[in-house]
Amino acid sequence: MGEAQKGLLSVIEKLKGTTEQEVRIVLLGLDNAGKTTLLKGLASEDVNTITPTQGFNIKSVASHGMKLNVWDIGGQRKIRPFWKKYLENTDLLIYVIDSADKKRFEETGLELSELIDEDNLKGVPVLIFANKQDLATASPASEIAEGLNLHTYRDREWQIQACSAVSGEGVQDGMNWICNNIVNKKK
Repeated sequence: MGEAQKGLLSVIEKLKGTTEQEVRIVLLGLDNAGKTTLLKGLASEDVNTITPTQGFNIKSVASHGMKLNVWDIGGQRKIRPFWKKYLENTDLLIYVIDSADKKRFEETGLELSELIDEDNLKGVPVLIFANKQDLATASPASEIAEGLNLHTYRDREWQIQACSAVSGEGVQDGMNWICNNIVNKKK
């Protein structure tokens, strides 16, 4: 079992005893950031045959009366204006960044900033996965956090987590953060 799968299972295990609790998670980021790879890894599906998301994917995991609903929405420029239509009743935003694509850091920062200002995401916690850390050209998560001015987000909980969606490395740490900081607050 890969790291990502263990991460999701550990989140579910910690949620035992809750009654019919649902967590709505929206998974966003620019095209080619690794959103679908991350989601497929969490769902224990093959990550070797990923194609760009046209529209959205939804994965739900049910266990012990708990339902984790993850909405993976395409990141192509033509799809981004529709992101806001999916934000209502969101419990957590996961934003994925390609840490090796430095040319797009400004663009991804602007998109994240616009999302943070959305009324439907007021106070909603944000987990930022600094993905593709397995690539030699990847920027460290701390550098990305500084470039995105994450320290200015004072109206919500946030975390940046270095990861590789392909290997699963770092994904469990992000899932643990969700469990410890987000899901417990819903109880």
